[in-house]
Amino acid sequence: ANDPRIDIVDNIDLCSDPQWLGWLDNKINTTTDVEEKMALRDLNDMIKDIVKRMELSEAQEEREAAEKVKTEEERLAEANAAADDGRNMSDADVLRKASSVDRSGLGETAEAAQEKVSFYDAELTPEIRMSYNDMVKKLLPPYKPGDTAASIVFANYDQIDAQFIKVLKERADNGENESQEVLDALSVEQGVRLQAATEKLKTVLQAGDPRRMEGIIVKMARDGQVDEPFLLLLEANANQAEAAGASGPAELMKRLSKRAMEEKDKESQTKEIRLIRQLLRTDDANEREELLTDAFTPKQALLVEGNAANAAKAMDGELPDEEKPVPDVPPPDFINACKAVLLNFGNLSSDDDKGDLSSRIKQIANEAEVVATRIYGQGMSAREQQDRAWKEQTTSIFDLETLEIDAEQRGETAPWGNENAGDDILPGFDASGKMRIGGT
Repeated sequence: ANDPRIDIVDNIDLCSDPQWLGWLDNKINTTTDVEEKMALRDLNDMIKDIVKRMELSEAQEEREAAEKVKTEEERLAEANAAADDGRNMSDADVLRKASSVDRSGLGETAEAAQEKVSFYDAELTPEIRMSYNDMVKKLLPPYKPGDTAASIVFANYDQIDAQFIKVLKERADNGENESQEVLDALSVEQGVRLQAATEKLKTVLQAGDPRRMEGIIVKMARDGQVDEPFLLLLEANANQAEAAGASGPAELMKRLSKRAMEEKDKESQTKEIRLIRQLLRTDDANEREELLTDAFTPKQALLVEGNAANAAKAMDGELPDEEKPVPDVPPPDFINACKAVLLNFGNLSSDDDKGDLSSRIKQIANEAEVVATRIYGQGMSAREQQDRAWKEQTTSIFDLETLEIDAEQRGETAPWGNENAGDDILPGFDASGKMRIGGT
């Protein structure tokens, strides 16, 4: 089933219609069914959140377009100023200027090239700040009676990402004490979870044999003990060992990290999300293509479905009907999952050369489309699908001819080939095509 957010986006004009939203608000306020009220309220919140995200995305695109125009205008102004200066230069000035340009041809532009700005040094945009307004309201005071910054952080820890921490730090640097209190509580909670992850890693390493270590990780995953701090600790130890030149420990940590991530993926609700997580960890494009090909290729089921019809066939000694081969992950469902990830986490960035999550998901979606087209052919429009369905559900004259030949080979006559049958082709119907009832 689709993520409801995808259905909302696909029908955003209807979902965001003021008249519809007014009806929805009225229904929420008047319904006496508790479950219906909760479901409608969740739907209403979801629609508002998506509308807000889309508005922020449009605002960001407009701001970036304006900045691009401004940058181009400044570049042209500098170029015109440089051209004016060049026309006023003497021959000696031209020679001195030429001697300052290195032989590589890059000259001063190579020295002026800007280094990539890290994630932590990158400036927060207005859209990023606005996108976290709801999280700020959720984590900052006023709290309900009995709640504290520590309890709120503990309850919402999995929703706190690096971008949100930057938002809180900016607010704290501007003198907001409440944000600093949340940051302090978050630091304490991170320390507690990191200490717990350290104890888990000690337990794993004490097994001695790498296969036994993996076995412990599998058991931990089944018990819900493989969390993000544990995964980060494995990755940090692998990086540290590799930097120190200890290839053996580095490979072991990478092996354990890979197994832990694979087991963590199994907790995902859908195969589509598990595949996305696996693809995000795979840097090689060819390996991603192999993963997508394997997931999208239809496979014959090894087990027969346990239903009454197949059980009856088995009792009679007949073979059960074979299921139509299906892929592990249908391409349309995978693309919808990619859309859902973009909606929920598209504003996350990384501090490496992989780029932000949004661009990586879009790249994976493009690769998926190529693989799916190679396996299934070019996608069809809704009208083409209807035409095909109609064609497959009707019988052509060539199919009728084949049936007639088969009947003759069995010594039988097809109903429409029986000259003595008249128009009463089907038992129970008269010549006009009406059903006969009783003795009529």
